[in-house]
Amino acid sequence: MNRKRIWGWWFFDWASQPYHTLLVTFIFSIYFAEVAKRHFITLGDSTTLAGAHAQTLWGYGLSITGAVIAVLAPILGAIADTSGKRMPWIWLFSTFYVVGAAGSWYLMPEQPALIRAVTLFGIGMIGVEFATIFTNALLPGLAPRDEIGRLSGSGFAFGYLGGVVSLAVMLALFAETPGGKTLAGLDPLFGLDPGQREGTRFVGPFTALWYILFMIPFFLWVREPRGPRRPIRIGVALRDLWTLIRSLRHRHSLASWLVSSMLSRDALNALYGFGGVYAGTVLGWPVFLAGVFGVVSAVSASLISWLGGRADRRWGPKPVVIACILMLTGVTITLVGMSRESLFGIPVAATPLIASLGLPDVIFFICGALIGGAGGALQASSRSLMVRHTTEQRATEGFGLYALSGKATAFLAPFLIATVTDLTGNQRIGISPLILMFLLALILLVWVKPEGEAEQ
Repeated sequence: MNRKRIWGWWFFDWASQPYHTLLVTFIFSIYFAEVAKRHFITLGDSTTLAGAHAQTLWGYGLSITGAVIAVLAPILGAIADTSGKRMPWIWLFSTFYVVGAAGSWYLMPEQPALIRAVTLFGIGMIGVEFATIFTNALLPGLAPRDEIGRLSGSGFAFGYLGGVVSLAVMLALFAETPGGKTLAGLDPLFGLDPGQREGTRFVGPFTALWYILFMIPFFLWVREPRGPRRPIRIGVALRDLWTLIRSLRHRHSLASWLVSSMLSRDALNALYGFGGVYAGTVLGWPVFLAGVFGVVSAVSASLISWLGGRADRRWGPKPVVIACILMLTGVTITLVGMSRESLFGIPVAATPLIASLGLPDVIFFICGALIGGAGGALQASSRSLMVRHTTEQRATEGFGLYALSGKATAFLAPFLIATVTDLTGNQRIGISPLILMFLLALILLVWVKPEGEAEQ
């Protein structure tokens, strides 16, 4: 195995993870929820209804982004396989990532351009998801098959560690607390104005700069295998893609795995995408507390992803996937049953348990650690299980379908959450569809062969 090439591949996870950690889950989404909620209150909404409207807008934005990814992911994968090139696509979608992330700076605390913010966020999300397809497609050529699970798990662990470090830097040096200082007691660096929330808004440019810096090892050390240069032939690519899709009628293990993965990863992404909104609007957390929560979650994700990679190597990816889905189902049930005042209808005492944190806050911290850990291990082992259902030559097309399975209904979970929240006016009830999605994913695993199909 080429160790430098493997480390270069791992650096993509390190470079790209802050988009998920800082923007999707812990800082920008909470800032967006806070700004949007205040905006809707100024328009005459009650506090509860304003929070629901903020969650609804965020949900519809993620739905549209997911639909774009679902349509284009397998097509781009097929085109890349017919041309034999993946790196140019990674360069292209890295540009999307940087532009979308940097654009988060323009969400002002007063008179916010909410639609523009969601649109730019979606552009960056498209960038990170499509770049991930092509980097995942390089995985089968990195090592022998029995080492893939360990490499995948270690990559996710390294990525989550990058998320922890980037989050710690943001909290210590830039994101302001309600008192105007950072969590380290400093004024935000570069003269950023706390009154205009510039420290928090800097999360976008910071994420973009982080990606640019740490993608350098990837582009220096990762090389595609030598092969003939072939022109992009869209017609041939679409024909081959259609042939592959039709073959799913006879490849029951792969078909079941793709649908199961579609449901579980979509539900997981919804937990990531709405966790910050939930914390900010249901529990009333400020951005800095959500950031501390993010450190706890990311550390857990890094550790459990690493352990999951070892478990994958010993027992295979399927048992790891099952255990993670069961854990995430339990977490979702807990979130639906919890509010600031009660847990499954049982009143919660207002006395703080730890520092100024009440029981709901402590439970949410635990849930965050479980979401981060189980989510990281689930994604790593899912990537490993997909390798068992494809070949190195058809990897981009296979991972394009895998991305499709994760994004074909990527609009569905946010749409269901947005719709149920809109209809009920209750954010907790709004996330209940995720429970059903996790359970259906678990049932479909019955037909998935642990080592893939005999013939690819």
